[in-house]
Amino acid sequence: MVRSLLARTAIDLFATKGYDNTTLEEVAAAAGISRRTLFNYFGSKEDLALSGLAEQGDLIAARLAERPADEDAWTALRAAFQVLEEIDMTPEARLEFITLLFGNDSLRAGHAEKQARWQNLLAPLIEPRLPDSEHRTLQARAIAAAAITCLQVANEEWVRLDGQADMLDLYDTAVQAIHRP
Repeated sequence: MVRSLLARTAIDLFATKGYDNTTLEEVAAAAGISRRTLFNYFGSKEDLALSGLAEQGDLIAARLAERPADEDAWTALRAAFQVLEEIDMTPEARLEFITLLFGNDSLRAGHAEKQARWQNLLAPLIEPRLPDSEHRTLQARAIAAAAITCLQVANEEWVRLDGQADMLDLYDTAVQAIHRP
């Protein structure tokens, strides 16, 4: 709970002042804690900004694990990504966050690193949904990577459209470009 509150406070400040123009001291002060206490929860400013992404990956993986075992990988992934729409964040706050994320080189790099972690979480859950073959692990990793990339480009398009579209519809459009059932 405290981590989420600190992250939300930071995102609000980043959106208002800019990521590079916001100090950890300002985040701590806005949250009513000391800088030292802030470091008990986050190792760096980047960790603070990206903390929600790790949690999102865990939520997606948990939702994917709950999907019916006989459901194909792409359908199961689409259903698992639905959890992103259920996160308690207003569309305006989500737009601010994604704009911030894609507008800063270090955050974008950190985002890519978190998405690589997502791939490692999702691929083992996708693998049992694929036909048995010597390349099943490779195929599962490729599907996870492709789905995550489709999610990323859908988010980028959603920002470009100023949040005036359904992000998962954009995801579906991106998937249709590379996957024909």
